[in-house]
Amino acid sequence: MITRMSTLFLRTLREDPADAEVASHKLLVRAGYIRRVAPGIYSWLPAGLRVLRNVEKVVREEMDGIGAQQIELPALLPREPYETTNRWTEYGSALFRLKDRKGADYLLGPTHEELFALTVKSQCTSYKDLPLVLYQIQTKYRDEERSRAGLLRCREFVMKDSYSFNVDDAGLAAAYQAHRGAYQRIFNRLGIDYVICTAMSGAMGGSASEEFLAVSPAGEDTFVRSTGSDYAANVEAVRIPAPAAQPIDGQPEMEDVLTPGAGTIDELVSCLQQAGHGEIAADQTLKTLMVKTREPGGEWVPLGIGIPGDRELDQKRLEAAFDPTEVELFEAEDFEKYPFIKKGYIGPLELLDNDIAYCVDPRAAAGTAWVVGGGRPDVHRLHAVVGRDFTPTGVLDVATIREGDPAPDGHGTLTLARGIEIGHIFQLGRKYTNAFELDVLGEDGKPQRVTMGSYGIGVSRLVAVLAEQFHDEKGLRWPAQVAPWDVHVVVANKAEGVAEAAAGMAEQLSAAGLEVLLDDRKASPGVKFKDSELLGMPRVLVIGRGWANGKVELRNRLTGESEEMEPVAALDALTAR
Repeated sequence: MITRMSTLFLRTLREDPADAEVASHKLLVRAGYIRRVAPGIYSWLPAGLRVLRNVEKVVREEMDGIGAQQIELPALLPREPYETTNRWTEYGSALFRLKDRKGADYLLGPTHEELFALTVKSQCTSYKDLPLVLYQIQTKYRDEERSRAGLLRCREFVMKDSYSFNVDDAGLAAAYQAHRGAYQRIFNRLGIDYVICTAMSGAMGGSASEEFLAVSPAGEDTFVRSTGSDYAANVEAVRIPAPAAQPIDGQPEMEDVLTPGAGTIDELVSCLQQAGHGEIAADQTLKTLMVKTREPGGEWVPLGIGIPGDRELDQKRLEAAFDPTEVELFEAEDFEKYPFIKKGYIGPLELLDNDIAYCVDPRAAAGTAWVVGGGRPDVHRLHAVVGRDFTPTGVLDVATIREGDPAPDGHGTLTLARGIEIGHIFQLGRKYTNAFELDVLGEDGKPQRVTMGSYGIGVSRLVAVLAEQFHDEKGLRWPAQVAPWDVHVVVANKAEGVAEAAAGMAEQLSAAGLEVLLDDRKASPGVKFKDSELLGMPRVLVIGRGWANGKVELRNRLTGESEEMEPVAALDALTAR
């Protein structure tokens, strides 16, 4: 097939869009692949849609390869199934809600666990109907708080979501591994640089959870890797190994000391050192931060969190630890409600004495001693021993992770990098099948509760990821697997007969089964070359100045290499499989 640029619905731009922050957003708009309609909402233009469909093709082939069957469920969904699982409330403001003319509640589907479970319940009655894997490639809707970066974070996006249904946990584990392998093949075929990270299940529920992250500085997710093993995890899923419990006997008694004006950790350390209390460091202090939590539909509840003074609270780790429960830092009006909580001098004893839960970092193991707030201005406590002077309500691992921290598996240290989530797989278990009482008759004739897995890939996001990982200062550089056209034929010579010769070569390439983009516009060679570099086809055939000598130029956009050769040789090189 030949697409002529003279008639193609395409307009390239020389300037970056004003709201674009990352390379993929800039280049996909400039190259005429997408156009913004509203924040987080984009139209797919012909060239961009071809890339999207090529990505879908790879995903579909690998899903079909593990025996998955494609269906398509509606995007407009009734409230009732999501009410049953409580996700109508749990999703909060991220859900697009609407009413029909009769006042009935509906939503635009953010994900489809409920509908898949109900679909299987309506069709499957016996263990003989399972195992089963169903999938769809469909538009999803989420009212993102920070829709940004073009296709990387949208309010309307294309996703592949698949679901496995098995009668036992062994079957679920097998389906999980089959998806894991399929995802690796998908991302390998696309040429994406990615890592597989241990992840949090969040609002999805379930047990085992892994996230596939494309390595990119444009990523919103921080992940860690170990220098001494293959350990990798989303930073929210990192669990710091707790030190062994320490003996309490023989430790100095807790004492109150004056710390005038020491409302920060740095001021506290300086004050204690100047007062002759030794070389106390920030990591020997336990600073208390106040947050408030709220269950969906409930009231706010205060909570104190103790973390080492040399660390900060990681907001994403905090949110992940409580999801789907809401969690926010205390504000001024919150402190006013609890006059015994003195900001800058908050201590565990006063919180626990007033029936406020107090959770600590894993490093605050039993028997460890800390400098803590004294519960009143200008006072701190030395030698506060966990398990002797105060007993925490629980352990909460939400402090920042730093480069060089020990790896949780005991091998090496952690390095930090940024990544873009491109896939997520969950062993859901029976959360949703319990909600809908999805049973089948087992071999013994008794009802058996089905177990589920959930597996997602951000299909439209993959287009942006490919643009992030495959571009240079001149424009896009599509891998052959997803390029909208296989070959870009550029007519860069106005001599008589050149245009006809180029069209003839394009016809031969098309006859050989290649998708050809023919730049037959009446534009200057400079404009055509700039557009060719911006659009990013992997192979470019230039019929230009060399034609007078019986030569054409064959360019490799991915490697930057170019070679002059005879037309027949160029055609042979392009059609070689």
